[in-house]
Amino acid sequence: MDHRRNDRRKNIFRKGIVILFWLCVWQSAAAMTHNRILLVGPVQAGAAFLENLVRPDFYKIVLFSFARIGAGFLLALFAGVLLGALSYRCRVSEMFLSPLITTLKAIPVASFVVLLLIWFGSGRLSFFISFLIVFPNIYVSTMAGLKNTDRKLLEMAQVFGMTGRNRLFYLYRPALMPYLVSSLEVSLGMSWKSGVAAEVIGIPAFSLGERLYMSKIYLDTAGLFAWTFLIIVLSFLFEKAVLYIVEKFADWKPYPRVESRQKGWIGRAEWKKDRARRPERIREQAAQDNRIRLRDVGKTYGEQTVLKGISFVIEPGGHYCLMSPSGGGKTTLLNLMNRIVRADEGTIEGIPPRIGMVFQDDRLCDAYDTITNVMMTMYGTGKGNETDSCGSQGERRKETAAWIKEEALNILPADCLNRPVSELSGGMKRRCAILRAMLSGADIIIMDEPFTGLDEENRRKTAAYILERLHGRTLFVTTHREEDTALLEAVKIEL
Repeated sequence: MDHRRNDRRKNIFRKGIVILFWLCVWQSAAAMTHNRILLVGPVQAGAAFLENLVRPDFYKIVLFSFARIGAGFLLALFAGVLLGALSYRCRVSEMFLSPLITTLKAIPVASFVVLLLIWFGSGRLSFFISFLIVFPNIYVSTMAGLKNTDRKLLEMAQVFGMTGRNRLFYLYRPALMPYLVSSLEVSLGMSWKSGVAAEVIGIPAFSLGERLYMSKIYLDTAGLFAWTFLIIVLSFLFEKAVLYIVEKFADWKPYPRVESRQKGWIGRAEWKKDRARRPERIREQAAQDNRIRLRDVGKTYGEQTVLKGISFVIEPGGHYCLMSPSGGGKTTLLNLMNRIVRADEGTIEGIPPRIGMVFQDDRLCDAYDTITNVMMTMYGTGKGNETDSCGSQGERRKETAAWIKEEALNILPADCLNRPVSELSGGMKRRCAILRAMLSGADIIIMDEPFTGLDEENRRKTAAYILERLHGRTLFVTTHREEDTALLEAVKIEL
């Protein structure tokens, strides 16, 4: 800590020396020029700045310009993000907005200024100019960020039935923020430069641009420097404030919203009841003939036939291990079952709407810890019972987080639960993915080689946990090892 504090002090000292050096250069240049109209030094500019501070209309000038330019920027930020997101979701919207964005980026600022002066007068000129300069940048960066969202994570969200809010917050937000922050760093300065330039041309009353123009008219070079310095300070403070808020939002990591389904809130008590009803559920499913049937399923990629004529039946509550050599099409078959891809021929019937999936690659959100990764995929099909014993939404999230932690300790060490999964080993990530599938509350559990990267002890421990937490649900697993079939008490199916 002391070392970091000393480094900060040294850095501040170095910056102070650099600033002092350039102030001396400026003062020396002013002294050699010896003409207050051509150039004034920092002393004269500072004196003019202090004089402006006591002007009766100083704060009115600052407030009006700040409000116009700031409002234009904030509206551009809101509209750019909103319309960028809309265009990402809707191809028609992107098609119609593309010519507008191209036009806004190509038209010179001077043309905008003249047109807006004719249409709206000078009073709102800086507002519109700030908006028109910033909006295309925000729109384009929003589109680029959302399109950069990891496709595999979006597939994971689709399979688990993740709520729209959780997708927005935990999948789209991390992909969007680097693009948005980079665009803001450029746009913030541009909004102030273009906004003040528009005020200089339009000369609206009580504006910074008007003061710059009047300084030019009266050859008040010291005043010109003073007002310019004020504009730089306001632009700097506005930029820091906006970026601080945006970066805080990007770093914010609350627990996801977890809502209940119709039968009630998911938590420790509900899982115990579900486990107690296991024999009854199996009988009910058998009576309703909820079997999963694959009939002559086939899938072809280009000229390569991956699957052909696959047919079998999965009984409700059964355990199945699908085995075949590498490249035999196991992962493709699972992607057909979880609806990521469609079969080219044949039918798959009886797959429940909600699936707990362990993918061949873990597909975890690396920036978040185990608890958050599990919670974001839990039930979100209902609004929840606000009168239940869990209390408010915040209390229910804490209760659910505590329960997930208890469950995680069955297969994961305690010291890894609150760390981002990017810092975990491959075996820990695998167990986190298994935990996510088991606690999602899905009606069927599908796992693609779930024990990859686990040693023998953790294989047995994790397999025992899976069997204990199935609660009568169907288990369908792909594997290369005969031993896994025995560990999971499963029926072997060969492709």
